[in-house]
Amino acid sequence: MSNALPARRELALLRELNAYSARQRNARDADKSLRSALRLAMDFFEATEGCVAGLPAHGERAAILFHVPRVDTWPMDLIDRFIRGEKVVPPPDLMIARIRRRGRKWGAFGLRRPGADFRWEWRRALSTIAAVTGEVIERIDQERIRDVRARIDRKIMEKIRPKDLFYQILDGLRSLTGYDHSASVLICNEEADSLEVVAEQIAWRKGKSRSVGRTLPLPGPVRALLEREVVYGFQRHAHGWVELDDRPAAELAALVDYNADPTGDGAQPAEGAVLCAPLVSRDGPLGLLRVASIHPGALGQYEADLVSRFLPQASVALQNSQRTQSLEQKMVEAERKNAMADLARGVSHDVNNALGAVLPLVQEIRVEVKAGEVDPQVIAQDLREIERSLQVCRRIFGGMLRFARGATRRVGPVRLHDAVQCALDILREGLERREITVTTDVPETLPPVRGLQSEIEQLLLNLLTNAGDATPPGGRISIRAIHDGAVIELSIVDTGCGIPAELLARIREPFFTTKRRGTGLGLAICRSIVSQMQGRFHIDSTVGEGTHVTVALATLEDRTP
Repeated sequence: MSNALPARRELALLRELNAYSARQRNARDADKSLRSALRLAMDFFEATEGCVAGLPAHGERAAILFHVPRVDTWPMDLIDRFIRGEKVVPPPDLMIARIRRRGRKWGAFGLRRPGADFRWEWRRALSTIAAVTGEVIERIDQERIRDVRARIDRKIMEKIRPKDLFYQILDGLRSLTGYDHSASVLICNEEADSLEVVAEQIAWRKGKSRSVGRTLPLPGPVRALLEREVVYGFQRHAHGWVELDDRPAAELAALVDYNADPTGDGAQPAEGAVLCAPLVSRDGPLGLLRVASIHPGALGQYEADLVSRFLPQASVALQNSQRTQSLEQKMVEAERKNAMADLARGVSHDVNNALGAVLPLVQEIRVEVKAGEVDPQVIAQDLREIERSLQVCRRIFGGMLRFARGATRRVGPVRLHDAVQCALDILREGLERREITVTTDVPETLPPVRGLQSEIEQLLLNLLTNAGDATPPGGRISIRAIHDGAVIELSIVDTGCGIPAELLARIREPFFTTKRRGTGLGLAICRSIVSQMQGRFHIDSTVGEGTHVTVALATLEDRTP
């Protein structure tokens, strides 16, 4: 083969490249296109060995992505320096051509033929193949971005739950940017001046994030940063976070650096590169989209531009989340008022019984005192009965007052033992009057869960009221909670009438009820409360035997790194 590239060979190369581009017009797999281009180059130059090497975005040495045949004798130090733009002198039988991708020096083709003497014209021709290949890969990458955006747009049109939409966006970003640490969506809480992690995908390990539900204080300077529609980029250095551009915003990186290894044993890697993209509406900041990789330098301007293309969709998802949360809260409040009315009707009989027993005793004591016929033992017994009746009223009213006062939207640690006792203080007299035995096994030593005290109490009141309504006189209700690893599993089991299979699926629907005076919102509210707490809710029921409700809630300890 001549060392020069004749005009006819140059024309043949152009034809090969045109045919290659045409074949790749509908390609969606970048690796297959790279392999096809490598085979084209090897055939054209009659090379016996070929490879595609890639340079990791985080700065480590270049590595062979694939090679034909599989040999381990490629001069990787030389190829690495060539990809980075250094001036190198390859041996005569080796050609290297740089491939650009994602706005950076990404990789290279390598061709070898023992005994060959590849001159400048041949190396320039290989660079032409690399350039055309880069254009094909760039088009594939852009098509993938459009595909991901279109998929998310369809999900928005389908009106899936906002939380599910968050994870669709985070998963799409992972497929496009290749982040290897985590990505999350945080929402602004205007009342508390804080950011809350509402969704997070962990890339370096399997399993759920422990940070969902975590709140971060939002100081004024950071809030001002969130009002700008820009994507901030940061890299971790020995002395802290350094911005990728000239916008001073390191305090934002420090705020969202909440995944530090708590044990210091390296089991949980820290972020080395972070992108923070504020989500902004006309009324101000909505929240933040955060993407993180382990290695410094892994996220650059290409990834920042890519993330910015998903900000409108993330903003829509966040606004939908706020609207959904507002509607769900209104439903909770409506059901709460209805529950208070039902409770008042339910306990009125118990209060009347208790006070009805007090009045005759007081009247009798007055008559005995007036007649001078006071018997200390009888008086003492009557006073004990009066005290017992008043304690019943006090317990009932106290439970109702705690339930009413718990309507404040303060998120914090909630102990299930206390919440169960509050619900039973209200319902116990009615259950005992119907001779329904209630057994509880909810230890005070259980770790707390994170949520709203009022909502967890409403969850328990709804479930216990349903159990009581379904259980005949003489039946049993058992309440049990166990700590199982990262969750507390609460079980409420009754020996009631059970739910027919054909109704078991329908009771999950809002407004469906089998009760004469029911609203059909009770179980829907229960599911909403558990869903907001990132928990699980399950019902098993057998006609004639009873119903078993299981609620699994993450412990407060499991929600912090």
